[in-house]
Amino acid sequence: MTTLVQVETLFADRFGAPGTTVRAPGRVNLIGEHIDYNNGFVLPMALTLETVLRFRPRNDDKVRIFAADLNQQAEFSLTRILKQNLWIDYVAGVAQQLQKLGYTLRGFEGVICSSVPMASGLSSSAALEVAAALGFLEMAGGVLPKPGIALLCQRAENLFLGVNCGIMDQMAVAACTADHALLLDCRSLEMRQVPLALKDYCIIVTDSAAPRELANSAYNERRAQCELGLKILKTVLPGVKSLRDVSEEQLNKHASLLPAHVVNRVRHVVEEIARTQFAVAALERGDLEVFGVAMNASHRSLADLYQVSSPELDWLTTWAQKQPGVLGSRLTGAGFGGCTVSLVANTHADEFTERLPVEYLAAMNRTARCWICQAAAGAAVL
Repeated sequence: MTTLVQVETLFADRFGAPGTTVRAPGRVNLIGEHIDYNNGFVLPMALTLETVLRFRPRNDDKVRIFAADLNQQAEFSLTRILKQNLWIDYVAGVAQQLQKLGYTLRGFEGVICSSVPMASGLSSSAALEVAAALGFLEMAGGVLPKPGIALLCQRAENLFLGVNCGIMDQMAVAACTADHALLLDCRSLEMRQVPLALKDYCIIVTDSAAPRELANSAYNERRAQCELGLKILKTVLPGVKSLRDVSEEQLNKHASLLPAHVVNRVRHVVEEIARTQFAVAALERGDLEVFGVAMNASHRSLADLYQVSSPELDWLTTWAQKQPGVLGSRLTGAGFGGCTVSLVANTHADEFTERLPVEYLAAMNRTARCWICQAAAGAAVL
């Protein structure tokens, strides 16, 4: 049963009334990791994995949602939005930000079904936020451009949820188009849809099932280290506004000013920004082999310089890179746990997804899940 059919069936069973449906995809970042908060370039694509919300308006201020995947119902009041430390806080935070923009919101009741795995680095939270924003706007008769929706959802996560995320996740969920990756300039928010002509290849996303307890603390630590590196470099490079402005030559010249671990963090950022632009050029000329080389180099940098990999992620990427038909594989997301992304020939995709979980379980005693993906469209009211 597809997510769409599931949500329609559950909604009909619970409410027996017409409703409106919104879908929002998960996303995977193909290259450009830990770059968004350094004002660089990232290249995510939307996934066929998606969060689907079906709802009908209420005549009061209550927002009441049944989350089918959690078998939980939660609610909040639009006139007194309070954080509950529940999944519905993502919806509540979006409502709060819309109200701050002057929208008069209606309460609703609905059902959410999602095939985006939670806590795996595929943006299940951003998918929920964007779906909620589209639902509220649909009922309010309001329209926001996709970048505006993404920025609103980012503010909800930053200010209401207290998560210091960048803009990539929400922008990818809101603004991707089918059969394209989204090149996003995280400084200017300029976007370019890059044709993802996979032809005889596919993207395989693998969930490591490794715990991600370290991911949040390490994310904040790496971010602080980048800020320290930038602060020191500004003393000798006064025109620099972010690490995006630092060239490899400048870093080499002034590396002695930085603590050794900070040099490594900054070097990853500087090289990854250049690598992302190199990889995009390869995609635009249809050179998937060169793109795969860039993916492999990105993983090595994340593991060795940025140090956000893990034994599980290293095992998955090393295994994948040795398989027939694989052009590249890397960790994606914050790291430590979560997912890898691999570029695999269609003729080897089924074998890849069948063998990997078996061999990974034997080696790491964890159960991996794999999804064969193509580039999907961003969020929409259906």
